[in-house]
Amino acid sequence: MNDQSQHVSRRSFLAATGATLTGSLLVNPFSLQAIPITKPAKKVRLAMVGTGSRGSSMWGTDVQKNYSEHIEFVGLCDINPGRLEYVKKRMGVTCPTYTDFDKMMKEVKPDTLIVTTVDATHHEFIIKGLEMGANVLTEKPMTTDETKCQAILDAEKRSGKKVTVTFNYRYSPHRAKMYELLRQGAIGKLTSVDFHWYLDTSHGADYFRRWHRLVEKSGSLWVHKASHHFDLLNWWIDSDPTEVYASASLDHYGKNNSFRHTNCRPCPHKDKCKYYWDITKNESYVNLYVNNEKHDGYLRDGCVWKEDINIYDKMAATIKYANGVQVSYSLTTYSPYEGYRIAFNGTEGRLEAWIQESNPTEKHDYDELMLTKNFGDREYIKISHGTSGHGGGDKLLKDRIFIPGTSDPLRQSAGTRDGALAILIGIAARKSTQTGQIVKIGDLTTIKPQAQKA
Repeated sequence: MNDQSQHVSRRSFLAATGATLTGSLLVNPFSLQAIPITKPAKKVRLAMVGTGSRGSSMWGTDVQKNYSEHIEFVGLCDINPGRLEYVKKRMGVTCPTYTDFDKMMKEVKPDTLIVTTVDATHHEFIIKGLEMGANVLTEKPMTTDETKCQAILDAEKRSGKKVTVTFNYRYSPHRAKMYELLRQGAIGKLTSVDFHWYLDTSHGADYFRRWHRLVEKSGSLWVHKASHHFDLLNWWIDSDPTEVYASASLDHYGKNNSFRHTNCRPCPHKDKCKYYWDITKNESYVNLYVNNEKHDGYLRDGCVWKEDINIYDKMAATIKYANGVQVSYSLTTYSPYEGYRIAFNGTEGRLEAWIQESNPTEKHDYDELMLTKNFGDREYIKISHGTSGHGGGDKLLKDRIFIPGTSDPLRQSAGTRDGALAILIGIAARKSTQTGQIVKIGDLTTIKPQAQKA
């Protein structure tokens, strides 16, 4: 019997017998067995607070375009009404917009709240979101100090809802391969890690133009940027950090120049400033920020020489872990190239990589790891790039979050404990820089470090 005749026969059978659909079962007249009807999965109702560059693209336009089968935006919120309306149009959604966060949460009652605001305000929206009945998806860093961190931990426990921290770096293919090799014992027992990150004079400088230049808003790059790196370490090492000793300084940006201005566009020194940046060449930034400065006064093309800059531009730390692993870490923000060097040292060998992220003269469609045995050959392992941003991690992260049933064999999904331990290393490093003393992670919150990652 072909498909067409089977379809007609079934329809005739149902009509003749007066069959009706009840509950969630349909009787197949040919097998006489009960077949469950698969109902379409209910779409997750999303609301987002913070519609800047990160929110509007990574969690706005892209999610709406690629995951609309699974999600529905029901509300957008921002303190800047002009930017809010632009982002709504850019995303192509019809949901209401709000400048009052509490009003949005009460009216639209989302299943999940996405938080992409200024770092120092994350805790406010995470806690309110949990208390108002939503699960929360937050950009890193989860927050900027230990008091706010503890408040988030308490609120999650109290509410029964869940916070997910979006550490997309975990999902890039070459970093996932490192995790697999370490778990497989490729270098024996891991004993130490050398990890050095370099931001170039384009990307690195940009942190000093934006609100990130103020420690009271970003927690410093120890927290805002390095929490990415510290989370990777925690995940790779599979243990919790116990203490941090660090030093840092502001040697290049900020006050370290003979001239400065408010921002690049009206600057009288643009002809001699190597960091001059013409924001008007970026259509998206013009629509997001320049056209909406009148609402909040935020200058996206701020001067990298501003004297109010109070974050560090070079940092180094020694981190000890509960399982005995020791890490040497550094971050530089004015390098001629972008990327990082990492080496895992073990009792039976060494796994290392030199990942350059912005070298136009050495473009490859793969990343390369080098595995060397203590008494054996050296092996070069080539890992193909992913098809999305952040080394291919962005899409895999969003698939894991928004597509029901997506597996997590490498434990890449991160919750509040992961988010907390990543920022607590940075917070401890910031405190150590200020005091010159070793700071113990267990003294900062109720989280007690464990030798085996929980």
